[in-house]
Amino acid sequence: MSYEKDFLVSKYEWPYPIRYDKENEVSADVLILGGGIAGCWAAISAAKRGAKVVMVEKSSTIKSGAGGMGCDHWQCTTGNPACKVTAEELTQGIIASHSGWDCGIHHYIECRDSYDTLLELEKMGAKVRDSEDEFKGAEFRDENTKFLFAYDYENKYSIRVWGTTFKPALFSECKRLRVNILDRIMVTSLLTEGGKQGARVVGATGVNVRTGEFYTFKGKATILCMSRPERMWHFSTEYTGLYAFNPNVCVGDGHAMAWNAGAEFTLMEKSSYTSRTRGPFGYPDKGTGNSGGTWYACTMVDAKGKEIPWVDRDGNVLTTVSQRYRPAPGQEFTVQGGGLSGDNPYKFKSPKPIYSRDVFGGRESGMRFDDLIEKGDITLPLYADLPGMSEHERRAIFGLMVGQEGKSWIVYRNLTQAGFDPEKDMLQSYQGMTSRVTNWLTVGFCSGGVVVDWDLKTNLPGLYAAGQQIYGSENHGNAATTGRWAGAKAADYALKAGESMIDRGQVEKEKMRVYAPIKRKEGMEWKELNAGICRVMQEWCGEKKSEELLKIGLTWLKEIREGEATTVYARNPHELMRVLECFSILTVGEMIMHASLARKASSKWLNLYRTDYPEVDPPDWNKLIATRLENGEIKFHELTRNYYLQSPNASTLKENYELHKPR
Repeated sequence: MSYEKDFLVSKYEWPYPIRYDKENEVSADVLILGGGIAGCWAAISAAKRGAKVVMVEKSSTIKSGAGGMGCDHWQCTTGNPACKVTAEELTQGIIASHSGWDCGIHHYIECRDSYDTLLELEKMGAKVRDSEDEFKGAEFRDENTKFLFAYDYENKYSIRVWGTTFKPALFSECKRLRVNILDRIMVTSLLTEGGKQGARVVGATGVNVRTGEFYTFKGKATILCMSRPERMWHFSTEYTGLYAFNPNVCVGDGHAMAWNAGAEFTLMEKSSYTSRTRGPFGYPDKGTGNSGGTWYACTMVDAKGKEIPWVDRDGNVLTTVSQRYRPAPGQEFTVQGGGLSGDNPYKFKSPKPIYSRDVFGGRESGMRFDDLIEKGDITLPLYADLPGMSEHERRAIFGLMVGQEGKSWIVYRNLTQAGFDPEKDMLQSYQGMTSRVTNWLTVGFCSGGVVVDWDLKTNLPGLYAAGQQIYGSENHGNAATTGRWAGAKAADYALKAGESMIDRGQVEKEKMRVYAPIKRKEGMEWKELNAGICRVMQEWCGEKKSEELLKIGLTWLKEIREGEATTVYARNPHELMRVLECFSILTVGEMIMHASLARKASSKWLNLYRTDYPEVDPPDWNKLIATRLENGEIKFHELTRNYYLQSPNASTLKENYELHKPR
């Protein structure tokens, strides 16, 4: 059947040829799914080891992915000459800052390899130093290396960078190494040996989001490099804007296809949180005045010009801006510079303004931000007082970091074009001003992911993972170093592995699933389907959970899968992509609910609150719950949180790294 004739979108013709009937076959030694930061580094690493590499990307690789638009700092460079923290110390600090609920494998790889990876990136043409001496004489500048440090000026493990230069440099290097980059192709499933769930992964399927062509990919080794799921609890096409940090195409396709193939996941229950600033009514990320993350450690004042005091972890008031970037007396180092959450354990807490702390001055006085407002100690609105900071600090925040981090370049451009002058103007913050109707929306993302070993290999033979595909992974340097590591490991495996065999029946079944929506002429549209799934997640997998709520939620998702999802239709390849994304969102929603059911306890650190199990973080639940799909049944088993140190041949982070590092 041909779909090329009379194909209209509204009154306009679809601008690309429609070829739903065409199937393409592509072979590789190493097949990389996702062309973001982790994907590009995996491709470069594998290609340098002599592997034939194919990289598949839903968007356009040159700027795609969660880090495609840039980053403002590069974490964990313990190898740089000025750093005073070891890789072991920093890894333990990061894990401790999440109270142990994190993966030491990828964090230690990052801490050991981050500096070398950054230098390699610099050789590709990326800008990582103050080579033009714009910040000469600044407190945070190292005059020998010309690196600009962020967050902890004493220990110097985090480097400010010009992250908008990174992705184009990686793209050019991939092209130089003759990586076969296939853009605008949505990967829809993993192919397994014999078509069996849990067997060796031998390839994948995909569909071109412009022409509708089908792709069958064959690979001796496959690396999942897709982002963490978003659009789970909220989505409105009319209010997307820039409130979400990751692109809206990051919906968990990799999670869904790996789950269906039988891959093992953990921490999927750590997947939702509430927010004043995100959601359909939120403000652009990094686009309002604040003092966390990209804006750390900006001076804040209230509506009367009263400066908001900063305090260290012990509640001591800090009298200078310089003190905000340094550990407290007796503190070894701070972790990741803080932010607004205040959740880091005491040992690694960063300085923060008092309004961002759960308790006033760090003491258990019960004095909260709302109390300070009601008492009249703080008058709304708040403002980021850039003019009140030194020239170096002001330009480092607004001009370097705001402008290089993620989507913030558009914020920087728009504000600058509108006449905003950081030497004279303050930028309003909306902290504490959002309506109660909209401020506590459950809008989170999923921070769970696949379980990996020290080769970054999953439980499925031939399948590796990197970046946000792994549980607990979250920053730019982590994606780069794990992609680099996984690319080398996958290449070594592929160059020794036998030929992979594609099961044709599995391919035909996937083609039927993928193309079902374009064969319908009417029915539900993808926006309705996405909104319906989000509503189920909001109501039955929200801030408060229980067995009854979660089971009802799973019933709703099952009814959507068997009902509305079978009626959804697409008028063109782009809408087909959106429909297939909704199917991924549906699968990830089920994964989250099953994982939440399996953990019969509440946990502060996982942001999981079960009304039927109110005890918070009981000792007998100090463990990971691994989940996987096997023949239609959900299988669970327990893992110790530091399972990655249980090898009979190595018992420390360093020993495991040395045993497994690519040679």
